[in-house]
Amino acid sequence: MIRWLHQEDGEGRFNSKFFRNDEKEDELIVYANSDSPDFEECAETCVEAFNNLPESMINEICKRLISCAKEDGGINEEFELPALDDVLDVLDYCWFMALYVDMGSKEDDIAYAVEGEGDWGENIGFVINDGRVVYVGADYLDHMRNPY
Repeated sequence: MIRWLHQEDGEGRFNSKFFRNDEKEDELIVYANSDSPDFEECAETCVEAFNNLPESMINEICKRLISCAKEDGGINEEFELPALDDVLDVLDYCWFMALYVDMGSKEDDIAYAVEGEGDWGENIGFVINDGRVVYVGADYLDHMRNPY
């Protein structure tokens, strides 16, 4: 359930069931295009889908985050991702702050981008569209269909 802070601007907060913010807490921000008449319903749909990502998708996101941390090097040149026992362990080195609703109307496929950052000093994120991970990396907002 979204707690709308600035409903007229499409900004609210919600509790994430899995991903954490920079303070290792479960509260994230949601942004929705308030020009859309369905923005509240679209935001709730995206948050629900985000909070119910299947384990296989979370694992895919984590594998791709590991690749990002290893290949780009990031701004923090001293950071080196240690050997991980499990792909989920990469989440100890990154966090997420916001979910951007990427639906123009409630008839659209469920789509959203999630914004975060890694200890390697890069903004990172991932994009989900119609139940698929379509992108993980620094240019996540470029992969939105309905940017605002």
